[in-house]
Order: sequence, then C-alpha cells, then structure tokens
Amino acid sequence: AVASVGPWNLLGFRLNITLLQLCWLGLIVKTSPTVHQSFCAFQPISPEEALEEENILKSIAWPKTSSITSLKNSSNPTCSKFTILPKMGGGQWCIGDQLEVSIIMKDYNCHPKTSGGDFLVAKLKNRDLQAGVSGQVIDHLNGSYTAVFILVWEGQADVILVHSSEAVTVLKRLNRENPDRVSFKSVFRLGSVAESTVCNICLQPTVQPVCNFTDVRTGEPWFCLKPKNLSCDTRIQHSKGDYLFPLKTQEDKLFMVKINLKVPVQSSGSSSVTVNSMFRPSGFYYKGVWESLGTKQIYQFDTASIIQCLRRKMVHLYGDSTVRQWFDYLTKIGGLEEFNPQTQKTTGPRLSLDLKNRILVTYDCHGPPLQYTPIATSQLHYIANELDSIMGGSNTVVALSVWAHFGNFPLEIYIRRLLSIRRAVLRLLTRAPDTLVVIRGGNPRALSLSISIFNSDWYSLQCNKALKAVFQGMNVHLVDAWEMTLAHSLPHDIHPPPPIITNMVNVLLSYTCPKMQN
Repeated sequence: AVASVGPWNLLGFRLNITLLQLCWLGLIVKTSPTVHQSFCAFQPISPEEALEEENILKSIAWPKTSSITSLKNSSNPTCSKFTILPKMGGGQWCIGDQLEVSIIMKDYNCHPKTSGGDFLVAKLKNRDLQAGVSGQVIDHLNGSYTAVFILVWEGQADVILVHSSEAVTVLKRLNRENPDRVSFKSVFRLGSVAESTVCNICLQPTVQPVCNFTDVRTGEPWFCLKPKNLSCDTRIQHSKGDYLFPLKTQEDKLFMVKINLKVPVQSSGSSSVTVNSMFRPSGFYYKGVWESLGTKQIYQFDTASIIQCLRRKMVHLYGDSTVRQWFDYLTKIGGLEEFNPQTQKTTGPRLSLDLKNRILVTYDCHGPPLQYTPIATSQLHYIANELDSIMGGSNTVVALSVWAHFGNFPLEIYIRRLLSIRRAVLRLLTRAPDTLVVIRGGNPRALSLSISIFNSDWYSLQCNKALKAVFQGMNVHLVDAWEMTLAHSLPHDIHPPPPIITNMVNVLLSYTCPKMQN
C-alpha cells in the first residue's frame, strides 16, 4: 500500500496528481470503447475484454425509462391489469403449450402508460402441487408487456410489479451519480495509536492523501483515505461504513411497500389455466422439488448420499454469504465437523472435515467491496488469487457466488471483477480440466425503500445477466438461483429459506455426482 502523492509528467505537462485521481480521470485504464463518466477506479482490462464489456452492456441495456414529473404519472399496479390470452389456434390447453399473458400498465389516473421500462416478474404456480415456474416478460416499449410461460401443469398466473419505470430511472441515476452511497471503513493501528478512515472503489476526489490498496496480481482497485498520523501499511481491519440516501424530491414515493414496490398486478379475468394432462418436464418445482432445465437429472441427497457423493473430494466455496449457506448446509446435513470454530462465521475462512471419508469443505468470502461487520484485512482475499492456489482435478469442486455486494456500483466494476475471475477459472481448467466449477447467480430478495436504494432486485437482475454473459460457453455450470427463488412459493429473501437451499445444493451435488443412484 502506498500513499499516492507527487508530480507526474504527462504529455509534456507537469501535473501534481495522485494515482487515484488518474483513475478518476480514466487515464490509467487500458484503451476501452466505454467512456466512464465516474469518479470510480476501474480495473484495467485488455482491448478485447473492453470490447466484450461494451457488447455485454449493450445486450443487457434496460429500455429507456422516464423521470418522475408527478407520482400520478408513474406506474400504478392497482389500475394495471393482465389477461391470459386465448390459445393460438383455439382448443384446450395442453402440457408443453406456450401460454401468453398480456399486461397493460397504467398510471395513478388509470390512463395507459405509453412507454416501457417497468420491472415486472411473472410466474405460474399451483400450491396444491407445490409447483412453480417463472415466465419471461417481454417489454413492447409502449406500456404493454407479454409474459410467456411453458405450461407444465394447470395453475394460476402471478404478475408482480417490482419497480415502476420511474423507479428504475432513479436506480440508474444513483449508480451513475452516487456509487459511494455505501461507504466502507478501515482501521489503522500502530501500538496504542488507532485511526479509522473511509475506503471505497469510488472515492470522491480529495486533496487528502490516499492509500492505494489495489491488488498487485489482479489489478482490483481499492483505496482508503490516508490516516493523519499513521502510514498506509498499518491497516488491520475492514468493515462496512455509512449508508447515504441521495434521493431527490418525491423519489422516495416510488419505493413504497404495498403501494408500488413488489405489488401484484390484478387479472382482468380468470388468472387460472387448465391443462389436460400432467407430467414432470424440467425447469420447475413439482412437489417442492426442483427439476432442472434440459436433460440434466437432479438427484435428492440425504446425509448418506452426500457422504457417498463427496467421499475423497474437496469442495471450495468462495464468495458472499449466499454461498456460505451452502457451506452451512453441507456441514450440517452432511454430518461434517467444523474445525477452527473461533474463525468469524460470516467471513471465514471456515473448514469442515469428515476424516473417515476424506471429505473437505471450505468457505472464504470474496475481496472488497464487502458490507460486513469488521474483518481482519489479512482475511481479505480475491477469488482469482484463491483459484490460482488450487491444484484442481477430478476430486475438486469449486463453487462461486459474487453478486450481493456489487449492486450500488456501476455495472462495469462488476463485469471486470467477473472477467478477472474468469481468467483465473480458465487457468484452473487449463492445468486441471477435470475440475468442476459451479457458479451461483443472484436471487430476488425482500425489498423496502432502503434496500431498494442499495441492493434492489433490479441491480441483482442486471448483475445476473452480466454473469451469464461473461461465463457463456465455458466449461462451468450455473445454479440459477434467480429462477429457483422466483418460482418458489416462499417469500423472497437475500438468504433463501432452507427448502430452496436444499434444492440448490442438490443441483450442486448432481453436477458433482452425475451418475448418483437414489
């Protein structure tokens, strides 16, 4: 870590500028088609990756949304309606048919909206069968939408307005103008002297000296304001800081629980559809059990079969607390013994063993940004570096989950973190092609005004799209936590409840042991 001060000679001009300020100006990032209008520091990437980043951003770009002029002009789920469209060609619905639902959004005057950009989700459910499947919502950019389902049983359609288009406009602005609305702190200590300063990827420009903690190997940027009386190398602790609410007049009215935040849209007729046969295709819940898309067989694992599957294997879990749930599940249900219980439970490192069956399961959190309670800086490790330390092989399983702490930043920061991890995954698979790599996507969560401002489902959805694009075509497997949470009948939670975790771990173990016999 160094305090960045001193003169730079740039294009014949002698400037007194910090390394961090160069990052703010975009002058130390390799050539990129993307122009960053931000005071954030962006990890350098190659020209090829910069072009890929630009294409990803274009492919997941949200439709243009309008600003709030009056709350009465914003989307109102109470006035809005959806209708199940008749079967194309007529006749009775059959398993495998495509069901279409027309959604017409209206404002608080009950006038039809004329532009798109609302964040809607849809699912088909049958509580008696403990069944659910999510639908795809198509935005026609004129205030109307179509939700498309593949019929796998008879059930009831649900359409939820997560955010109005006007609320999405606010979320876009916050990430563009206020990426530092979640701050972080570090403690610096030498003997009896201790100081705390603000840290971030996105630090507002300042004349105060800055400590540069950019990771040497990955190039991941991280900066802290330099303490007044201590050097940068006395940093010992990282933690979450303050939360700012930089909302403008009336914007808070766009995030009201039970009014316009995750509120059902009512049907204009029957919301149920009846089909003439029942069977179990993949891609949905049936009797509470997740059936994967495609031809993949998902097995159900109890303690004995978990031990059978993981015998003589090492399972390394890296990421946020949503993959830590997998560690807790495998330790408890797999009958493993956790060692070093003094280690901080939230951040790790954690390790569980079954010595008899030679099973090892580990968990480590990813490097900053991390909205966690205090953690020793010695325990902050970037996933790419951790992957480089793994030998790999047919007895090694790696599972990654990186999404929950990136919502309030420009999407480029998240994409570049994923690109860094992808490079490490490629190196791992090159030296040990038989290594199993599984990636967990993000999931919907319960929302309030404050959670929406920092970690909205809209941010998670955009991160999810970017994650799928970055790892598309690679020899890795995806656990689609978004679909598995959305399709379930249980309430959304950043940490999905046990029945959903059970199904997620069953998917992980089914990839690990594809020929398992139940």
